[in-house]
Amino acid sequence: MSGGPVRVMVVDDHPMWRDAVGRDLADAGYDVVATAPDAASALRRLPAARPDVLLLDLQLPDRSGVEVARELAARGGGPRILVLSASGEQDDVLEAVKAGATGYLVKSASREELLAAVAATAAGEAVFTPGLAGLVLGEFRRTSAAPADEEQAPLTPRETEVLRMVAKGLSSRQIAERLVLSHRTVQNHTQNILGKLQMNNRAQLVRYAIERGIEE
Repeated sequence: MSGGPVRVMVVDDHPMWRDAVGRDLADAGYDVVATAPDAASALRRLPAARPDVLLLDLQLPDRSGVEVARELAARGGGPRILVLSASGEQDDVLEAVKAGATGYLVKSASREELLAAVAATAAGEAVFTPGLAGLVLGEFRRTSAAPADEEQAPLTPRETEVLRMVAKGLSSRQIAERLVLSHRTVQNHTQNILGKLQMNNRAQLVRYAIERGIEE
């Protein structure tokens, strides 16, 4: 990501909502590089727009947002994806995260919550509407029969604790406050976890934790 303003693309089929979000982002200093009303337009415009963050609705007229996220993940090197949806159903959240979304907000979120979520997503933080991450993790634990593979996660107890909090959508500063650690120490733990699990970002850690039912 460049040192300039965060570049954002907004994909939603409701013009009034799409335009309002674009104005809020622009007023807050973000560079709204493109908008799109459907999946086909979004995928066509995205290479030239080169957004850092893609604000993506789940319910699009031609394809679902989950399909778009999955295609971008398969391509690699795409923007970080923040889903904005009217649905707060945990199945929708789980599918979006597994498809490659960095975060998930319901459309009832306030302007301040949206702007904070875009900033966090651009920084690689996993973002969820309060309560959704816990619901998803709990549901996955209930339905998953596969035990966690400890050999793939040679983490210390402290690293496992940090991973649980990352999976719940907490920022590094929030984790530091809860564990009474410095912000730098939490960042170091996160980098160690990424290295041990051979992953590149916090969104991948969230998916890893969800798939293994890692929670408190």
